Amino acid sequence: MILYILDTDIFSMWLENHPSVCQRVVANKTNLAITIVTVQEVFNGWISRLNDPAAANQQVKFYGKLSNVISFLRDVTVLDFDEDAEQIFKQMLNQNAALRRKRVERDMRIAAIALTYDAILVTRNHRDFSPVPNLNLEDWSI
Repeated sequence: MILYILDTDIFSMWLENHPSVCQRVVANKTNLAITIVTVQEVFNGWISRLNDPAAANQQVKFYGKLSNVISFLRDVTVLDFDEDAEQIFKQMLNQNAALRRKRVERDMRIAAIALTYDAILVTRNHRDFSPVPNLNLEDWSI
């Protein structure tokens, strides 16, 4: 069975009911996952918005969106960044200096998890993920 891992951007598009992403998620619901890195990134985004003094008048909206994320997380498999993924991550960085940029560090952790599971990473971010050897990519946003 093929495992599809949604990156943070595609997961966010699913949360926002993007039509083609939602259609593909429904069609592949039984073999779908996200990573713990995506959970971190999504929560970091909402926490920074909730803590932004300039957004004080949007607290109800932001807490509602955060609650929505938690509801989605109840129904999706979350894959850990475990010892196997860490080894692949370190190997990737050692073999390719371009992957060592701080800006793509979390993306490379997502890639390492996908490689650990021999999964297809669902992303629009081909610029950052395509240099990773043997990483299978699909874009469900089109």
